[in-house]
Amino acid sequence: MSDIKFEIIEKIGVLSKSDKGWVKELNLIRWNDREPKYDIRDWSPDGQTMSKGITLSKEELAALKEILKKIDM
Repeated sequence: MSDIKFEIIEKIGVLSKSDKGWVKELNLIRWNDREPKYDIRDWSPDGQTMSKGITLSKEELAALKEILKKIDM
């Protein structure tokens, strides 16, 4: 299995932080030299290890934004 190549283009924001130092972030990331996508996942304290996450295109992020607006908190 080949290594996954990634480049964090922009760190947009932190959603949460665990007691062990892992940080859930929303970032703009380029995966394997492809077009950058918005990405939500946990990162280790050193930023080199990641958990499974979700990647979203600009259109998918916009749709998620509209859905979240409808949630009554």
